[in-house]
Amino acid sequence: MKSFRQLLAVLLLASSTAVPALAGDYPERPITIVVPYPAGGSADILARTVGQKLSVQIGQPVIVENRAGAGTAIGARFVAEARPDGYTLLLGTVSSQAINPAMSKTGYDPLKDFVPVSALASIPFVLVANPGVGYANVGDLIAAAKQNPGSISYASAGPGTSNHLAGEMLASAAKIKLLHVPYKGSAPALADVLAGHVPLMFDLQTTSLPNIASHKLKALAVTGSQRSSLLPGVPTVAESGLPGFEVSAWFGVFAPAKVPAPVLKKLSAAMARVLEDPVLAQRLRDIGAEPDARSAAQFSAYVAEEAGKYASVVKTAGLAP
Repeated sequence: MKSFRQLLAVLLLASSTAVPALAGDYPERPITIVVPYPAGGSADILARTVGQKLSVQIGQPVIVENRAGAGTAIGARFVAEARPDGYTLLLGTVSSQAINPAMSKTGYDPLKDFVPVSALASIPFVLVANPGVGYANVGDLIAAAKQNPGSISYASAGPGTSNHLAGEMLASAAKIKLLHVPYKGSAPALADVLAGHVPLMFDLQTTSLPNIASHKLKALAVTGSQRSSLLPGVPTVAESGLPGFEVSAWFGVFAPAKVPAPVLKKLSAAMARVLEDPVLAQRLRDIGAEPDARSAAQFSAYVAEEAGKYASVVKTAGLAP
């Protein structure tokens, strides 16, 4: 009995001192940022760009690990189940933290299983049209859709993607009916809009900018809460008569939910210093992204709002997983 009590005392002492020691010494080894997408995409580039700067701030290497699959669920679930010690983080996106959990059983709860460390950036979509259809603005599109319900189609990267749900949101807000044409990725969808097979698409501004500049596509509106610095002459959808409309591909850093508060504070402070770097801010803008300076608390509230918004969109549109 005595030995059992001694063992219990040792275990209790260890548990009571483990977190403060971890927080005080953190970080003692490399940190891994899991990207739930293949290498080479926007999320991967962003993670590697930010990771280099974060490494300087924390004095430890930052490793980017790609764990793609199941529409971001594999990578996100891996981090949700990781030890909450601050050494395994997620490069989370609107898809992993808001859209996919509303569309399917991902195996994790985006609000209960993660805690936001820092917002990073967002990339707005652009509602683009093939010039041949003759729409000058969102008002023209809405008027045409009301005259011929269900006759106007729009392309997307696939069911449940951001650009698909942006179309559902537009149809709901404007009280019109649009025909969704899903593709296996943004590239083939955009190719058919350029060819005139489908008239419309919500496309990331990063990929649409060259086609807008060469007048191969007409930019009707951007989907952010404010005008894009890269397309200052293009109004937002909200400005075009649909107030409150906002869709963007946002990115942030998340940790497993039970990470110690002192560790989270250190990470958030380091990320804040990273995002203050004007060189990084310009680099983000060069790839079409807008730096996001929201605090961790503000970002947490925004993520919850986005999760609720997309759950409502999916329900209203009657989308099946």
